[in-house]
Amino acid sequence: MLTEQICKIRQCHHDNLMARHFDPAYFASLSPAQQKRLQQIILTGIENPDSIMGAYAMHPEDYDLFQPYLDKMIRDYHNIKGELKQVSDWGSDERFDLRNIDPVLANSSMRVRVGRNLADFPLPGAMSKKDRLAFEKRMVGVFSGLVDSPDFGGRYLSLTPDSPYQISEEQYQQLVDEHKMFKDMSADPYLSAAGISSDWPYGRGMYESTDGQLIVWVGEEDHLRIMTMKRGALLNDIFARLRISLDAIERQGLVFARSATYGYVTSCPTNLGTGMRASLHLELPKLTKNGTTLEGLKQLTKTLGLSVRGAGGEHTEAGAGGLVDLSPSGRLQITEEEICRCLYEGIVALREIEQRS
Repeated sequence: MLTEQICKIRQCHHDNLMARHFDPAYFASLSPAQQKRLQQIILTGIENPDSIMGAYAMHPEDYDLFQPYLDKMIRDYHNIKGELKQVSDWGSDERFDLRNIDPVLANSSMRVRVGRNLADFPLPGAMSKKDRLAFEKRMVGVFSGLVDSPDFGGRYLSLTPDSPYQISEEQYQQLVDEHKMFKDMSADPYLSAAGISSDWPYGRGMYESTDGQLIVWVGEEDHLRIMTMKRGALLNDIFARLRISLDAIERQGLVFARSATYGYVTSCPTNLGTGMRASLHLELPKLTKNGTTLEGLKQLTKTLGLSVRGAGGEHTEAGAGGLVDLSPSGRLQITEEEICRCLYEGIVALREIEQRS
């Protein structure tokens, strides 16, 4: 029954990687317990046939246990052939200064985030309500260490009912509107099918540093989404702030889940590797036809190794003046430094094309 269902999805939805690489013989070779576990991983792709990946890992070790199947999906999505081994390298002393491109970029909006999961908890899709509350309690202890630090300070804000740190619905909505807090996940059919949005809003919240440059989401698609943001011209600064923040968080006794092959473990295979998304807002009025379309720009940025979104995020159009959000599309088999370089060189290329248009 399951095999027939997935075969039908493969026929109608060619981009669903779960269905494209599903092998009935491999599935039949698994024990009943392993079959049940794999079905949970791919349930989101079955219930949502229009998925691209169609799978969310439930435990850090899933990537090793089901590697014969998941590795094909991962390589297909990330376009990787040959040896695959993720390494981490945050870079040298080379400076990526946007003012060298154009002095007008001296106050650019920059943001870098990574997904991280703890090695001693199930991934969000397999967490129980008890797990979520225990995880949040663990992180409250971690954040207390940051709050007491002169380099961070700040506060933790919880969505958990009756938490000492609980905020009101109005405060929550304001944070969402300010693009600081993640939206209600229970309305997302992909996350719901994977169990990631279960028990909403228990175990969810965010930490924000005093200067507002460090935000940590708790209990979203990954255990943690750690992000730094600021305005400036030197891309190195925002990456350095993120690395310092990650080190400070890990020093509180956390161990992040890692795979010897795929790097940092994330719920969605699309984020494996660095788990990083680095983005910058850039005005491209000519290439977006004064902000009316992103279609042509999407193809152009793809050739540069970049992804483009509207100023308001995914599924939005360009903002006033053709303002768009640009980010390197690579996560896996690429280093942190290479992501920074890709973003800088992509901006150089786009500015030149914009000026010639």
